[in-house]
Amino acid sequence: MAAAQVVGSLPGGPPPETPGEPPFEQGRGFRCLSARLCALRPDDSSSGRTEIHLLFDQLISETYSEGCGVAPEVIVDEQNLDFLLAYTISAIQQCSSWTHMQILQALAALVYCNGSKCQKYLPDLLGKSGLLMKLSDLAQSDPEVRRAAVHCMANLCLSVPGQPYLEEPYQNICFQVFLTTLQSPKSSDMDDITFCMLLQNALKGIQSLLNGGKMKLTQTDELGALLAVLKKSMFHGLPGLNIEMPTVLYPTPLPQYDGRPPIQPQQSESSTSRPAVNKKKKSKVKAKKIQQGEEEEEESSGEREVAPVAGAGRLNLHRGDTQCPSPPGAQSLPLAASGAAGEDRVSSPFSSSSWKRVSSSESDYSDAEGGMQNKVRSYQARVRQGALACFLSTIKSIEKRVLYGYWSAFVPDTPELGSPQSVSLMTLTLKDPSPKTRACALQVLSAILEGSKQFLSVAEDTSDHKRAFTPFSVMIASSIKELHRCLLLALVAESSSQTLTQIIKCLANLVSNSPYNRLKLSLLTKVWNQIKPYIRHKDVNVRVSSLTLLGAIVSTHAPLPEVQLLLQQPCSSGLSGSSSATPHLSPPEWWKKAPSGPFVEEGAVSSPKLSSEPCWLIRLCISIVVLPREDSCSGSDAGSAGGSIYEPFPMRLEALQVLAHLARGYFSMTQVYLMELGEVICKCLGEADPSIQLHGAKLLEELGTSLIHQYKPDSSVAPDQRVPVPLVVTFWTAMLNGPLPRALQNAEHPTLQASACDALSSILPEAFGSLPSDRQILCITMLLGLNDSKNRLVKAATSRALGVYVLFPCLRQDVIFVADTANAILMSLQDKSPNVRAKAAWSLGNLTDTLIVNMETPDPSFQEEFSGLLLLKMLQSAIDASKDKDKVKSNAVRALGNLLHFLQPSHIEKPRFAEIIEEAIQALISTVLIEAAMKVRWNACYAMGNVFKNPALPLETAPWTSQAYDALTSVVTSCKNFKVRIRSAAALAVPRRREHYGSVEQYAQIWDALVTALQKSEDTTDFLEFKYCASLRTQICQALIHLLSLASPSDLSCIRKTLELHRDMVQSYILQFLKSGTERDDTGAPHHPQERDQMVRTALGHINSVQALAGDPAKRAIVAFLEDTLSIYSDSSGSQVAPLGLTHR
Repeated sequence: MAAAQVVGSLPGGPPPETPGEPPFEQGRGFRCLSARLCALRPDDSSSGRTEIHLLFDQLISETYSEGCGVAPEVIVDEQNLDFLLAYTISAIQQCSSWTHMQILQALAALVYCNGSKCQKYLPDLLGKSGLLMKLSDLAQSDPEVRRAAVHCMANLCLSVPGQPYLEEPYQNICFQVFLTTLQSPKSSDMDDITFCMLLQNALKGIQSLLNGGKMKLTQTDELGALLAVLKKSMFHGLPGLNIEMPTVLYPTPLPQYDGRPPIQPQQSESSTSRPAVNKKKKSKVKAKKIQQGEEEEEESSGEREVAPVAGAGRLNLHRGDTQCPSPPGAQSLPLAASGAAGEDRVSSPFSSSSWKRVSSSESDYSDAEGGMQNKVRSYQARVRQGALACFLSTIKSIEKRVLYGYWSAFVPDTPELGSPQSVSLMTLTLKDPSPKTRACALQVLSAILEGSKQFLSVAEDTSDHKRAFTPFSVMIASSIKELHRCLLLALVAESSSQTLTQIIKCLANLVSNSPYNRLKLSLLTKVWNQIKPYIRHKDVNVRVSSLTLLGAIVSTHAPLPEVQLLLQQPCSSGLSGSSSATPHLSPPEWWKKAPSGPFVEEGAVSSPKLSSEPCWLIRLCISIVVLPREDSCSGSDAGSAGGSIYEPFPMRLEALQVLAHLARGYFSMTQVYLMELGEVICKCLGEADPSIQLHGAKLLEELGTSLIHQYKPDSSVAPDQRVPVPLVVTFWTAMLNGPLPRALQNAEHPTLQASACDALSSILPEAFGSLPSDRQILCITMLLGLNDSKNRLVKAATSRALGVYVLFPCLRQDVIFVADTANAILMSLQDKSPNVRAKAAWSLGNLTDTLIVNMETPDPSFQEEFSGLLLLKMLQSAIDASKDKDKVKSNAVRALGNLLHFLQPSHIEKPRFAEIIEEAIQALISTVLIEAAMKVRWNACYAMGNVFKNPALPLETAPWTSQAYDALTSVVTSCKNFKVRIRSAAALAVPRRREHYGSVEQYAQIWDALVTALQKSEDTTDFLEFKYCASLRTQICQALIHLLSLASPSDLSCIRKTLELHRDMVQSYILQFLKSGTERDDTGAPHHPQERDQMVRTALGHINSVQALAGDPAKRAIVAFLEDTLSIYSDSSGSQVAPLGLTHR
């Protein structure tokens, strides 16, 4: 069955109402007529045509309104749709022009959402001489007919999910018609309202193509033309603006126009921007107008539309008074709340209502000039909103890198001295009289800013103004500063709570993506001080978005010195010094009511004291989470549960997220409140609401992770500034004695269980061993039990947590725990979920790391007690996992390398191990060679190096040894990724005996491959690989010197032959190796030049000690080469003389 839009619901507005007819009768009459129409069967007889004529006449004249409860569409089966389409097309062709308007209305209703079912009629409608092409042409004399034809096209482009899209050729035809319509000026015979409706239909059609038709704008001219008309339409009818646009916008980082018409001096001197004063008086006027014009805000279709815009335009600023009353329909509608706030009760400015039919009945407006003017302004506002919605759809349909080419066309830049500001999205935000339009502009700006971190990262603030040109980085920095300035201006001037929410959310997006570490200080300080008063705004959505913004500030590029200073400000700083337009805060004592008790006091005594001034933001968030709310801000808290004494849930959730950001980025300040935050977490985990519990568990995980980072060997935190281990033990003991175990057992909420597992895995290893033994057993028992969970989220989190615990010093030598953990991990490796298998493989890698650590301890009891059968199972599971997806494979090969390294002679001697060892090494060899993710191949090379470390393996006799060397030499010479090459070179340098390198031919192959790799160490087409060139050469030189130190008399001839061919190249890189080493990399290269010098001298001593064959000049040549190299190095080590062989480079 096909859905057809009812004729009465066309955007042209409903027919005049029939006085006195009740809605029920209207609806019943319409339903009867539509039922008769649906019951008709195709009949070409004279009586059939007459009946259809009569039915259409009655339907057209039938009064229809949304209030009567009639469905806005008629269901027509495909057979009848086919017949009716043929009939209406024939009627347009044969009937007089005065009937075309009504026929087009019927046609628009028929094709509504049925474009894919009208294929055979598309040539008649959209062909070169098609009816709609003719009637929508600029030459069409009747403006109403032209508008109706464009409306038909827009309905044709509207697609239904699951149905085929309009064919691409017809999409392009419609797109060009819509584009031409938007580019064309208003004709003299067209009134303003008809013109606005024409533009709306064209915008709706383009948006349908972008959204449902998935039309791709690949041509620069095509996209530029669309962005030009969208920018023009964005400002359509905006009071005080007359924008001139080129036909096409081209991507460029610089403004296209630098000249603007002068401001006309004869106009009124009142500002073009909305005044920020007399808000109270203005709000009263607006309240009345909202009641009067709220219904008129809804637009002419039921479709939700969105799209993007770009381009720099020219602007005429007429200094007219823009304080005129807002037109009907230009008032604000509820916007989407920040975070979870009000999700069920507020809607986006681009909600479906933005295209709904607007009543155009003349009875809705006064006949006076003011009423008509308001009506026109209402339609103009809807055009601007439609253009912004279309712009948003365009943003979603093109790549960000393409969009940012038009950055300067839509995002403001700091104007030069004496120059007026260019028009941009901020112009609408600051000057548009309609709150809904302002909110739409902010939503579009947010979409542009979303994901712009990489683009904005080039920004660099500089005070050097003496350059002959403005660098791109400076231009972007200037644009970022201007965005901050304009959004803060809008924040102060805004009176609509819904639009205010959008401003703050847009600011949060800007803060999240701006590179403050490359900009001058004060930008964040201004945002910080401006937003603080809004934390106590009467509207819950504003309060939630304010917390979101504060969270963005404390999470961006953390830790920032500027933010650290802001966090240390006194509690009352900046809370009362706000303009009259911003809400006032009550005295700051309301958030100083801290939870008290022995728990808090115990923490306060032992915590390291870093600041005498408490962090007001932490105090604020704690108070929001745990203290009863105040009556002063409870009026609009629809997000809170009925009868709840606390702040609304969205506020509490956002406060917990801010605390988590602070724990991650500013733990040096947060750690002072460790025990108090522990009490907050216990309270959250003890509540009934799962979302509060979940955020409490996330906060616990962040605190635990930050504590672990403090105790890492490379931590920059001084030991006396760390949280003492006894205090950490007290903290975790309280957690485990509190509601955390109950959260771990809450099978009704698996997400909470998984989050609690993650939190449990963040216990400081140094503290775990000091926990009471019953608490340690509790943690282990619960994790091993949860590993059997049927929920994949819980199972993945548990597998990861076990992989963390198996590394704990107090657990890793416990054979029973390690064996239990191994069995649990092996079970998870068989799970159907790729995520569970990936986590299990990571944990298996950690467990095998533990085996290696235990093997290096003096006590051999662990190796003796560990089950050989379990080792076999682990090897087989790792082999199977090495054939899995890359995320599983990368850790599976790591585990294989460790297991093969761990095998004892007692294992290797057993026949059942021989086959699986061969299979495991073949798995490693194939992984080294396959075109997998580079991390997988890197781990495989690393694992191969671990295999070579096991002296019990028969490297000199095993058939797989030569295959392993072949794989590594292939990678070291040809792999595109230099980090993989480095790791393969390191693996080739692992064997400690000459016999492990096999035959003379095998040794020569390895030597030649390393020399070739050294020669090709700069051959790459990927610029990102160049930074690894030096590390690669260092590792290859180390491998070559290692091979020299093990060479046998039979190997000297191949070494000499290579040195004769590449003496200068090899010597230059060895000299570079001797001089440049200052840091130890992950391959274990010597740290000091003295160590490297000793390596070469050791190799020289070994060559000198080799008993060469009589008359063999190879030994003498190699010794001379090494002595010459050391001599050059000794001569240049005290001066800046360039080493031999490097002067030409």
